[in-house]
Amino acid sequence: MDSQRLIEGAILLIPLVLSLTVHEFAHAWSAWLLGDDTAQREGRMTLDPMPHIDPIGTLLLPFMSIAFSSPIPLGWARPVPINPARFRRGVDMSTGMMITALAGPFSNVLLALLSAAAYGMTLRWAPDTLAANPGLKTFLLSVAGMNVALALFNLLPIPPLDGSRVVERFVPYSMRDTWERVVQLSPFLLLAFLYFGRGLLVGPIGYFTGLLDGLIFSIWLG
Repeated sequence: MDSQRLIEGAILLIPLVLSLTVHEFAHAWSAWLLGDDTAQREGRMTLDPMPHIDPIGTLLLPFMSIAFSSPIPLGWARPVPINPARFRRGVDMSTGMMITALAGPFSNVLLALLSAAAYGMTLRWAPDTLAANPGLKTFLLSVAGMNVALALFNLLPIPPLDGSRVVERFVPYSMRDTWERVVQLSPFLLLAFLYFGRGLLVGPIGYFTGLLDGLIFSIWLG
């Protein structure tokens, strides 16, 4: 791996860390709205990246995957603590857990849309800014693409990813034991997907980033 690739990996690590931070903040904030202040009391309802960073998952593995041109950046932040027993009265615990789980991918979708829109508006009304600051283009497009990947990855129905909370909400009572056995295998299922199935997300990621390209061009050309 040459020095240029190392530099590119370090630069692209910045938007990934920021995206993971927003993702975890969204989990904490949604839980707080539902009445659970556990994450807030533990200092996790913040946009400061430091409380969310996992040295391996947030720094080392993402850097290596970006540096080696992985189509999907590998990485995670420290999970936000959520206690469904603290949800306010009237909030079903499983529904609340699903809502807090979906808040993370939703925040990534929002970041992707905002980044694409910002790039399109800059192209239209301040093109000289992009010419003078090529790093701005890289940053905005990286944020858009990475957040599409993060949203789709986290929506997979594999424990402990956020999509599994959606599945868990609708698992019939008669199948709970089967689901619990699946949850016990979650580390192996996730590793198997990352090793064998990661390429399955390339197509969906390309499709949705294509939609973002359409948004950029529609704003740019008016």
